[in-house]
Formats: sequence, structure tokens, C-alpha cells
Amino acid sequence: MNVQTSRALGPDPASELAQNVAVPFEEARAMPRSVYMDEGFVARELSEIFAREWICVGRATQFEKAGDYVTAEIAGRPVMVVRDNEGTLRAQSNVCLHRMSTLLKGSGNTRSIVCPYHAWTYNLDGRLRGAPGMGRNEGFQRGDYCLPQLRCETWLGWVLVSLNPDAPDPATHFAEVAALIEPYGMENYVQTFQEHHHWNTNWKVLAENFMESYHLPVCHAGTIGGFVKLEEMDCPPSGATFNYHSILKDPNAPLTNAHPSNTTLEGDMRRTTVLVTIYPALLITLTPGYFWYLSLHPDGPGKVRIIYGGGLSPDYVNDPKAQEHFAALKDLLDRVNDEDRGCTEAVYRGLCSSLAEPGHLSHLERPNYDFATYISGMLKQG
Repeated sequence: MNVQTSRALGPDPASELAQNVAVPFEEARAMPRSVYMDEGFVARELSEIFAREWICVGRATQFEKAGDYVTAEIAGRPVMVVRDNEGTLRAQSNVCLHRMSTLLKGSGNTRSIVCPYHAWTYNLDGRLRGAPGMGRNEGFQRGDYCLPQLRCETWLGWVLVSLNPDAPDPATHFAEVAALIEPYGMENYVQTFQEHHHWNTNWKVLAENFMESYHLPVCHAGTIGGFVKLEEMDCPPSGATFNYHSILKDPNAPLTNAHPSNTTLEGDMRRTTVLVTIYPALLITLTPGYFWYLSLHPDGPGKVRIIYGGGLSPDYVNDPKAQEHFAALKDLLDRVNDEDRGCTEAVYRGLCSSLAEPGHLSHLERPNYDFATYISGMLKQG
């Protein structure tokens, strides 16, 4: 269904969403179907949210050496993040300044950036180093060419990129969430894997699935569902830049509890898992023993690109059984992820029905309401 047709059948999705979040949480419903299905709404999300906010591309430990790089796409712009020869971590356009081919693919290490189309070659800092066959063009000056540079910051071990030159400094912007999770020392957790996935669901469906643990006993009955109790979940109102909820895990849950050698966390903190969403789309599960995350990017209404990674706390990394812990963690998280994929793709199939109607939210879905409020507020600013 095209945008014009979908809008002819009902009110503007942004207006519907604004009405949705205008009621108090105690009376709130899930977001209206139109905000998931309308192509024009996705376009606004890209231009008014993803092009303005901080987007995560991974962890700082992925860029230990000069030439280490990753590529991503933010709001339709191919970008790269690379450690240059001076040690600076740079985000820049991943599009050649000649005939506009994309340059690097995936992730890895490179000494220079070579266009795969005509071999224009750039230094790691984006300056053009060589351009074969250009000697007869009287207007060409190599020094005029440098790949457009983007905002790039490291915050608590995360590498964040923004297309917005005026985006607030992450240390200030996310100060409240940093204080919340400070006892865990998340900046010291060690990433042991990162993968890229492409699922058949709306990005907000996957984000909302992460934000509430109401579904854990059912969707994750085969993995982690038995280690949580709904009555022990805390879902408070959240800040302007993030939402969170916390779970007290069973003391016998593998890897979730603080390592015996840990002297920083005390009492219930030793078994408390915090699930944090850094707006718009960095989803972090932080436990005393490990972390895992999803960084999301919309691909139209019905698909989402996912950066999926995780790793262990320093205590478990330095444990004699570290390799055994790595294997156990990855197996667990892959099975959890497979369960989430099944649940979220089923939700999107349901959303495609004209009979779909949003129901009232549980008290365990407070983060979903705060997320909807954030999206609505960002679109109002636009």
C-alpha cells in the first residue's frame, strides 16, 4: 500500500501517535498500527530522528589499531568509522568523491581507502592521496578533495556517530543513564562477538520487544524465561534520552550474577539485570556477568537492519574458564535471539492485518509508553 493510499484511510500517523501518548500511562494503549505500516512515517523517522541523534556502530575495542574500520548506513547515508594513523577515531562518508561509488565494505583493517570503481585512493583521514588518469583535467586539484567528516564520540565504550553537527555531547546528553549504570563499569566489559542481521519486522516492534520483559516467561520459555519473576520487575518512568527496567535474576542463573571475585556490587545488585534503551535505537542488556546489545536501523516499514553483539564482564574474561564462558554465553544469546526473531516477526505479520487494533498496556510496559512519547516528541520538533 502506498503512502497516499494509507493516509486516505485514516489520520496522519504522527497525529495518531500524539493522541496516543496524550493520555496518562495508566490508561495507555500500544502504538497505533499506522506508525508501523506507513512508509511516510518511516521516512520521517529517518530524517527527523536517525539523522539527528547518536547512532551506535559498535564498541571502541573494535578499533585498537590504525586502519581498523567498520561501515554502516545512517538515515540512508553510507558511513565508515576508522582509526587513522594519528590514533584519531574518525567517522566519515563512505562514498567516493569521483563517481560516488561506496568505498569500504563490512569491517576489517586497511592501510588506505581505495575506491573499487576507479581506484581513487584516500588516506585514513579522508584526504585524497591518488587519482589515476586525472592529469588532463585542468580543474582537478587533489588537495580539494576530502571525504566529509561526521561527529564521532566514544561513550562508556560505545562508538557513536551522528550526522547532526549540533548533536549534544554524549557525556552530557546521556549523563543520567551513565549515573544509573555506573556501578557495573560497563565501559570495561569486553566484546567477544559482533554480527549483522536483517529481520522481517518493523524496527519499533523489535525495540519495544526489548523494552519489556513481560514476554519473557512465554517467548523465552526455552531459555531465560524460567529465571525471571514478573513480580520482581521494576519499570519506573524514564528520562528524556533513554528508558530502562530491571530484573532480579535467580541466583543460579548462569553468568548473570556477579563473579565471586567481584567486590564492587553488593546485595541485590549482584543479581540485578538492567535493560537500557539509549534513544533512538541502542538496546543494552547489562548484567553483572555479561552484556549484549542490538543497534537498530529501519529498512522500510517491514524490515530492520541489526548490529548484534555482546561479551563478558572483566571478572569473567579473566576467569580460568573464560573460553568456556564465551561459548556458553554465545550459545545462550543466539537461542534468545532466535526466540525474539520469531516473536517480533509474528507481531509484524499481525500488524499487516487491517483487523489489528492496539490494546491497553500492562504496568510492565512502561518503557514502551516512554518510547512512544519520545518518538512523538521528536517528530513534533521536526
